[in-house]
Parts: sequence; C-alpha cells; structure tokens
Amino acid sequence: MTPPRSFQIRRSRRMLDAATWAAATLSFAGLAFVLLHLLGYVLSKGLPAMHWSLFTQDTQGIAGGLRNAITGSLVLTGFALLLAVPVGVSAGVYLAEHGDGWIGKITRFLSDVLVGVPSVVLGYFGYVVMVIGLGWKFSLLAGSITLAILMLPYIARTSEMALRALPSALREAAYGLGCPESRLVWRILLPSALIPILTGTLMALAIALGETAPLLFTAGWSNYLWTGHFTQEGVGYLTYVIWSFIGEPYPSAHQLAYAAAFIITFMVLIINLSARLLLLRRR
Repeated sequence: MTPPRSFQIRRSRRMLDAATWAAATLSFAGLAFVLLHLLGYVLSKGLPAMHWSLFTQDTQGIAGGLRNAITGSLVLTGFALLLAVPVGVSAGVYLAEHGDGWIGKITRFLSDVLVGVPSVVLGYFGYVVMVIGLGWKFSLLAGSITLAILMLPYIARTSEMALRALPSALREAAYGLGCPESRLVWRILLPSALIPILTGTLMALAIALGETAPLLFTAGWSNYLWTGHFTQEGVGYLTYVIWSFIGEPYPSAHQLAYAAAFIITFMVLIINLSARLLLLRRR
C-alpha cells in the first residue's frame, strides 16, 4: 500500500531539516576548530615570547622591544577613530533621516562599494594623494586618514541601521512637542541608539587595528617612538612586525613577530568582546 502523499511530504521535510541542521553543525564545528586552532597557535607561540622589555624598549633592527610599534598602532587607530566617527555618524544620521532620495541612494551605494574595495587599493590611493601628492611622505597623518576612510562605511551603515531601528513614535512625539530637528538628533535619537553605534564603531576599530597593506603605503615604518610629528616622519605599528619579521631567518625576529601577533590578537579580542557585551546590554 502506497503511503499518503502528505506523509511523504512530511518525511521529505524531516529529512531536509535533518540535513540542514547537520550541515549547519558541521560548518559551525569547522569554524570553531579554525578559530580555536588559530588562537591556540598564537597563544603557544606568542606567550613564551612575552617579556617586560617588549613594552619598555623600541625595535632595534630585528631585535629589541615593541614599544614603538605598540604606541604607533594605538596612535594610528586613535586618530583614525577621531576622524571617522564624526563623519560616519553624521552620514548615518543623514541616511536614516533623509536618505530616501537619490542622494541617499547614491551615498548608500558608494558606501557599500567602499566596503568591498581592497585595503591595498586604499593604501595606494593614500600613497599617491598624501605621501607623494601632498608631500607628507610616510607619516602618521597619511596612515590615520587612510584607516579612517577604511572605517567610514562600517560606522555610517551601522549608525543608519541603529537609527532606523528606533520607533517612529519617538520622532512624532518630539515633533509634537515642538522639538527642532537638531535637538531631536542630539538629545533623543543619538542617545537612544548609542550602544549599537558604539558596537559598530568598535567593530570598525578592530578591522583597522589588524590592517597592514594600507599602512605599508602610507605610514611606512620607524624603529623609533613617535615624536609627535604628523607628517614627514614614519611610524611603527604591530602588523608591520608580523608581516616583515616572520620572514627573517633569525630567532629574535621570529620572537618579536609572535609577540606582536599575540598582542594584536589580544587587543582585537578585547574589542570584539566589548562590542558583544554592549549588544547584550542593549538586549
């Protein structure tokens, strides 16, 4: 006796659901294995290379410490953050409140394109425009502006989505009380969407902190601590140590590369955990 068609459909759906869950579980297990293996490798290689002199000495050729590189990475991303956050959040406010017209659609499209542009292309742009065109040479300002351009679309789109998620009744109530648009944005919308905007900003910061290619063309490299000059002077950063020193045939260079990988992985991990905690707090 042939089973009813409805029974066959239910059995097919159960089999499809089981196969989907199995594929999802295997994918998650593979991703977790790769992540844990990567973190374990960095931890096993980088932790033995950690010592106090890394934070008190500058790089001396392929030896010494990482004080100049740690300081350079923090200063580069810090100034990039100062440049990117006001522009990115302002763009997000415009796209959320007035972005339904053709200007908003073009801006949104260009933002999506900018996300997909390889970072090395941004570095080449910074090299041609700032290092050569403006005569800044390898410098902190050129590197920070390039990183800010890299961070902009992430901050802008995160801000837009955070503001669009706010209920329309919030705006209607403010307008009904005679609140001008500037006060609506500064006193109501931005404080209400602060946590998701901060989350997107932290994610953009983590991406910028791990970049190498754009800084090779703009920040260059320096074995010395940053002296406060924004132009005409290269600056050290951790990703250069990883990229350059791991290819040297000397144990001291490898130790510095592993230590730099450990430090920057720890910094990115802290930033991502902070972003997740902010999301949990919002929920």
